[in-house]
Amino acid sequence: MKKRPSMNIGAAILFGIFGLLFFVLMVRFVTIQVTGEAEGKVLASQAAKKYIKSHILEAHRGTIFDGKGEVIAEDTSSYTLVAILDPSITSDPKKPKHVTDPRKTAKELAPYLDMEESKIYDRLNQEGPYQVEFGSAGRDLSHQMMLEIKEENIPGITFRKEAKRFYPNGSFAPHLIGFAQKSTADNGDSKTEGKMGVEASFDDVLSGKDGSVEYKSDVWGYLLPNADEHVTSPQDGNDIYLTIDKKVQTFLEEAMNEVQKKYKPKKMFAIVSDPKTGKILAMSQRPTFHPDTREGLLDNWTNFIVEETIEPGSTMKAFSLAAAVNEGKFNPNEAYESGKYYVDNVPNPIRDHNGGEGWGTISYLEGVQRSSNVAFANLLDKIGFKKFEGYLNSFGFGEPTGVGLPHEASGSILYHYPIEKYTTIFGQGTTVTPLQMIQAESAIANDGKMMQPYVISKIVDPNTKKVVEETKPKVAGNPITKESAEKVREYLETTVTSEEGTGTRFAIEGYRVAGKSGTAQIPDPETGRYMYGKEKYLFSFMGMAPADDPQLIVYVGIQQPELEPTEIGSDPVAAVFNPVMQNSLKYLNIKPQEKVSLKKQSLPDTKEMSVEEAKKELEKAGASPVVVGNGSSVIKQLPQAGNTILQGERVVIKTDGDTTIPDMKGWSVRDVFKVANLAGLKFNMVGNGYAVSQNIQPGVPVEKEEPLVVNFSTPEEQVQQDEDENTEEPPLN
Repeated sequence: MKKRPSMNIGAAILFGIFGLLFFVLMVRFVTIQVTGEAEGKVLASQAAKKYIKSHILEAHRGTIFDGKGEVIAEDTSSYTLVAILDPSITSDPKKPKHVTDPRKTAKELAPYLDMEESKIYDRLNQEGPYQVEFGSAGRDLSHQMMLEIKEENIPGITFRKEAKRFYPNGSFAPHLIGFAQKSTADNGDSKTEGKMGVEASFDDVLSGKDGSVEYKSDVWGYLLPNADEHVTSPQDGNDIYLTIDKKVQTFLEEAMNEVQKKYKPKKMFAIVSDPKTGKILAMSQRPTFHPDTREGLLDNWTNFIVEETIEPGSTMKAFSLAAAVNEGKFNPNEAYESGKYYVDNVPNPIRDHNGGEGWGTISYLEGVQRSSNVAFANLLDKIGFKKFEGYLNSFGFGEPTGVGLPHEASGSILYHYPIEKYTTIFGQGTTVTPLQMIQAESAIANDGKMMQPYVISKIVDPNTKKVVEETKPKVAGNPITKESAEKVREYLETTVTSEEGTGTRFAIEGYRVAGKSGTAQIPDPETGRYMYGKEKYLFSFMGMAPADDPQLIVYVGIQQPELEPTEIGSDPVAAVFNPVMQNSLKYLNIKPQEKVSLKKQSLPDTKEMSVEEAKKELEKAGASPVVVGNGSSVIKQLPQAGNTILQGERVVIKTDGDTTIPDMKGWSVRDVFKVANLAGLKFNMVGNGYAVSQNIQPGVPVEKEEPLVVNFSTPEEQVQQDEDENTEEPPLN
């Protein structure tokens, strides 16, 4: 009884405490009930987060097509492998939905993934994660591989379907088209973004806008019966149609692959365009990369054709010639003294590419054919410095073409001092982009109308098929007249057809080709001076066909190829230009011209003819006769009767008198060998390239078996010999 008062006090205290707690809980309950919030958070939204699931509906990235609707880049389905580890997902132990045996699962997955079995096991044998993935080894799985793994019926293994960018043609103009890849933000959202080329510069056009779907689910995330779905449809990206022609691009890629294997150049580029419209039909470069795997991308990230500049070399002479013709300053029959040209107050002369020896007094047309630097230096005097600078601007040099690709370079016209003005007229010092050269060449090919190059033909809404935007051909300028363009094409054609022409290797059976070759010097990044050596040049050719009404322009540049002793820089260039031009012309149904033939059949037999009669017959057959001996009648000829020869090829005839030989300076090894063979001389060849000297004087009688020593040299080697005294020597042919 004495303890009861203290017990009552204790009970009262406990009652008070529990009463206070109950009061607090009731107040809390009523507050939550009324406000719907707890700790500043809306409980309804928290519940929604748990039971209302939301998924992104990815927009379909626009497809990139070629000009004829062939797919070049498209979205395709890929799959990511996911392993669920949380046992709570399984409601029926007989049908498990999580990984029940990590060791067995790892063994079953190993044959399909590029991942060691032990590492797969380590991923699966974790405690805590609801699910795991397998990095790059488990991403981008094909539909076929997904089906094969599904057939294994592995518990807990599922797949997440995703869109993947796919390039079905492999390394197919990748620097132009670019590539797109997924990137993940900090919040976990992923997005496909274009990283270079058309994929990057038109990313907003191709991307579209993602949609979403929301639905009520149970605790495991499954859709509840009769639950409403709220769907926001994605807006697919627009499709882009390029001007590229898949067939022409394939011709180009195959030719460049062959040259890459054989000559292993440091760089290569090539462009095929339609001069009537400015459409780029094909564009490629080496090194290249594969847009799916990115293999090779680190070797060359930039689109060299658009983003980098070059010194064009003698291909620039096509526009210098056009300026002279347009100004009425070019007389093809007018003579000048080749070899050297002295600029006022400059000690070292401008030299022709045969070491400054020249070819004596020749016509300006022959100077164009031989790619004489001196001829063009004289033409600059006739045109005038200011006038010629105006033509450089009119042809679009020094300004981007506006092709619509990222990071387009503008080049630089080096035209301040007199020596720079003279070197610019034949392609040294001033820098251009290959795309600028294509644009400028279109003026010559298209009767004076210079067409802006473009690669995007049209943009189309994939849902309505309506054209959202379309590129129309645009005249970028009129630097020369139609009459001047026709004359320039006529003169440039002779660089291919004339025996003295530097472009003879670019003749194509059945088609008239007009163009200009180039051998541009390359600045050494370490010394700042030009590099010298047989292979240390950018060899190029820019030609059009058919010459009378060009339908295509092909521009090829190859830097520092590995050449055989008997080869010159034009050989690898021709190995790209010739098949690409010929195959493309045939593909476009441009019929060969019947009257155009590179070879003459049935070479006449001149044996026992008089020398004069034999010369006439050979000239009639398209040959260039060369007489060995001082007799009056022919006793032998090379090539023999009935053989086929190139238009203008030398045919050597031996007479019945004393044996003499001609001056063979500038001749090829093949032609010198004909003379030595017919004269019965012991031929000793020193060097490579073209003849520069011979030990037997022209016209002096020789005896059979007498030694004939001929020194040969390439234009590049001749320039190298003059390096010390002529460090500013311009590029070659």
